[in-house]
Parts: sequence; C-alpha cells; structure tokens
Amino acid sequence: MGGKLIVLTGPSGVGKGTLLRSLLNRHQELYLSISATTRSPRATEVDGKDYYFVSRSEFEQMVQARELLEWAEYAGNYYGTPRPAVKERIDRGQWVILEIELEGARQVLKSFPDALSIFILPPSVDELERRIRGRGQDPEEAIAHRLQRAKTEIAAAGEFQIQIVNDDLETALLKIEEAIFGTNTADRNSEAED
Repeated sequence: MGGKLIVLTGPSGVGKGTLLRSLLNRHQELYLSISATTRSPRATEVDGKDYYFVSRSEFEQMVQARELLEWAEYAGNYYGTPRPAVKERIDRGQWVILEIELEGARQVLKSFPDALSIFILPPSVDELERRIRGRGQDPEEAIAHRLQRAKTEIAAAGEFQIQIVNDDLETALLKIEEAIFGTNTADRNSEAED
C-alpha cells in the first residue's frame, strides 16, 4: 500500500485537535506531521515530538532552501511543515496527516494536489462562537477576530474534497475514517467480529 498525504483543516475552535487525537488513538498507522516553529517550547513540550523548535535564522534558511511545504507567521513566530520528513514517510508507504490552518492547507495542496483534503465545519457560526467562548482563553477582541476569520475560512470549504460538520464528535470521527479508509469503520469492525 502506497503512502498518502491527508490534509485536515477548518476554522479555529471547530474541534480539529480533538478529532485528530481521537483518530490517532484509533489508528496508530497514521503519522501526524510535526511542525517547525520559532516560538519557545512550553513547559510540557518536547523538541521533535510536539514541534521542531528552531531559531528564526534556521527557519528562514528552511524557507530559502524550500524545505517547507507551507509556512506562516502567527503572533510574531513562524510555523511550518518540514517537507523532507513528510516526503520521506510517504515514500516509505506511510499515511501522513497534517492538521493546519486554511492558508497552509492551500500551500500544501499546490505541492501535493493528490492529497486527500478534509475541511471540518461547525454546525453553525453561533455554535462555533459558543465553543470559542467556552474555552475561556481569549479576550473579547480576539474572539471577534477569530469569528470574523472563521466566516472567511468557512466560505472556502468548497475548495476541499470532503466537508464534514462536527456536530457530534463520534459521527464526525466516523465520517473522517470513512473518507480516509474508504469504508465505514463501524461496518469493518462488526464484520471482523462476525
């Protein structure tokens, strides 16, 4: 079985991270691509596991050498997906999954037009706002900015092969599994039990 690249995107607060953690717990054969960043590691983060922590000049050298599939600057720090690690795993027949923002997803799909692209949607903008506020992490101005950006991102959902509404975690997860593996995983599991 050949390698495959899977691009998972959607607006902030839609539940991409939660869906991805559940997906990776159920499917160890999937490899989560690790991003490079210039920000400092948080207390619990490990270099090479959570991120590749690099200096600003190292990151800029990676950009110049075209070693990144995609990159962007957020809050004064660079973030990007190292191309060699992704390509090496795909060449070895592994399935690599990227969880990235819309602009990064667009950049990746230019390099990997055959990638499976999945866009996660909220049930509604009101529900997305409730989820973002429920985190209790952001001041009002940041929430307003996230919601405005989310509306723009949601309008781009049609650029992706598959759109999945995350209104129920388990249902959304089953739809992602079906998109990736081509069959209903619940059906496969019940067949295995017969």
